[in-house]
Amino acid sequence: MDCLMKLRPIDKDRYRKHYRIVFAAIVIELAVISLICSTLLISWLGSPDETHFTLNLAGFGVAVLSVAYTVYRFRDHPFMDEVVYVWNLKKQLNLIYRKQHKIEPLIEDNNVDAMVIMNYMYQGSKQLYELDDNTITIEDLAIKARHLNTKIEEKGLTLTTDDYYSGLLGQF
Repeated sequence: MDCLMKLRPIDKDRYRKHYRIVFAAIVIELAVISLICSTLLISWLGSPDETHFTLNLAGFGVAVLSVAYTVYRFRDHPFMDEVVYVWNLKKQLNLIYRKQHKIEPLIEDNNVDAMVIMNYMYQGSKQLYELDDNTITIEDLAIKARHLNTKIEEKGLTLTTDDYYSGLLGQF
């Protein structure tokens, strides 16, 4: 199934606030459920003369499943909107990144699909860098984006990030 991950404006302050809360909630849920489950498993199944590594690991496994379910259950809640958007954007950019070494050289060959993909990657990466205050590599990104925009103009194309869908990656 092709993913239509459209770029959209994100309120940086709201995103950061919600991300911190979600991250803290995940950490707390993992810790509390791990401790409770591990303690219960040790009291029910453990013996004093053995290590309880496997029971502790089982407790942690239950906690991980609980967190996964909680995130899955609340992913569509309005509070999670920005956080889930950024998670999905990072997922899309990671899919592109894995094939970037095959895609970037095709820009020089005026491959339109390669241009669409890399335009999306550059714009999406710029958005992530700005959300995370990553100013170290943003200049390198801007140079690549300007080069791509020059190639797009030379070809006489009008491309937007809305032209991207994950199915384009299948050919690379």
